[in-house]
Amino acid sequence: MHAGRSLPLRRRTLTVGAACAALLAAGVCAPSIEAAAEPIAPQAAAGPGSFADIVDRVRPAVVSVKVKVVDAEADADNPDGLPAFPPSSPLYRFFRRFALPGEGGPPPGRSSMAQGSGFFVSADGYIVTNNHVVDRASDVSITLSDGKTMSAKVIGVDKKTDLALLKVDGSGYPYVAFAAQSPRVGDWVIAVGNPFGLGGTVTAGIVSARGRDIGAGPYDDFLQIDAPVNHGNSGGPTFNAQGEVVGVNTAIFSPSGGSVGIGFAIAGEVVRSVVDQLKANGVVTRGWIGVQIQSVTEDIADSLGLKSAGGALIAGVEKNSPADAAGMKSGDVVTAVDGETVKDPHEFARRIAAIGPKKTVSLALIRNGAPMAVGVTLGTMPAEGAAKTDPRPAANASELAKLGLTLRANRGEDGVVIAEVEPDSPAADGGLKPGDVILEVRGKPVSRPSEVADAIDAAKSDGKKSILFRVKSDDGERFLALPTRAS
Repeated sequence: MHAGRSLPLRRRTLTVGAACAALLAAGVCAPSIEAAAEPIAPQAAAGPGSFADIVDRVRPAVVSVKVKVVDAEADADNPDGLPAFPPSSPLYRFFRRFALPGEGGPPPGRSSMAQGSGFFVSADGYIVTNNHVVDRASDVSITLSDGKTMSAKVIGVDKKTDLALLKVDGSGYPYVAFAAQSPRVGDWVIAVGNPFGLGGTVTAGIVSARGRDIGAGPYDDFLQIDAPVNHGNSGGPTFNAQGEVVGVNTAIFSPSGGSVGIGFAIAGEVVRSVVDQLKANGVVTRGWIGVQIQSVTEDIADSLGLKSAGGALIAGVEKNSPADAAGMKSGDVVTAVDGETVKDPHEFARRIAAIGPKKTVSLALIRNGAPMAVGVTLGTMPAEGAAKTDPRPAANASELAKLGLTLRANRGEDGVVIAEVEPDSPAADGGLKPGDVILEVRGKPVSRPSEVADAIDAAKSDGKKSILFRVKSDDGERFLALPTRAS
């Protein structure tokens, strides 16, 4: 049998003749059983026999990026000089253990060379790479596929997506285009870059997953690929089988520092949007609605009377924000943006940011169990800030002892302050901590510990399994549900 060729499968049907049918009742003749289904027919191989023709076309557009980094002073919040990812992020562990020397910045007062990858996106010399490759760069140079080295200028960076746009003088450079459609899970991909400073290297694999959120930033939208990528591949392109860019290689997740088949590439549609803004303005502006959001858990859904968990729960609305002007309220659950379903807060934040400032969006909400719609004109995302509270000595509220809470009045401010949280209590398991301020219970504002206790008793009487709190902490406002049985 020739490779990639399948032979047709014929369905064989045996029938019962008239004479046999007449004798069937007497048990003299038994019919043959007709096949109920056929196996899935094989098809021709999905992958090409060789990627060589594609590689020959795209490799001239891929460059090696070399960066000289000098850090004269220590950063008190980041003494190692590495990218500031949260400790829970795989990228945090990656850079702490496996970053190239100097890739995230040298020790204070020293210089080092970092190496990465990039690729031309226009004939006039614009190059895409990762922000962490050129972060704190004092000098950037690129090496073409023919070995020629040139000085490059950083046009703009976007730390939230870890992208940067460079520019070299001249024109007529070979460049690659972004794919018009996102790849599917299982599609072939090709990674080209400069691993370990070896120069142009090609690896291949498939898309393992899409839409990965690895905790690197608020707008994570990574492709997970198993095409091997290693140190120095950062900033290089991920191609589809047609030679179009579908992503930018950014990180790996590995216990050893080498590729174990789990790599992450920034999705091409995200890269294209960021690059267009960096090229036009040198900065990226995003849509802003002015709310704090969180996931809708099963307990929260039960407390709000929702049929199922999903969407983005509005934990707080900033004063004088677009959401405030549109009449949005804490406790609203956003279920769709411009008619497209929102499955979680991350997706909601990404969509609002991508729509951009001064655009009007239609939001589908559920408020107090009833569906409604509001129109919101988005603003421009401002600098981030966090609310602060003032934890002070407190008195005990005995009615809340089973939850593990000790509360006190907030001395003229809104809400009730949490003074103590018992270890291993329902309150501790729910994420409450001393200094947090309970603003609402069951959708009603509270100002005294007794009001919190009364609300819990009322929820128990109503047969609720859990009770919804709105809480303010140093990280902002959020909702959480605690079990009423613990009270």
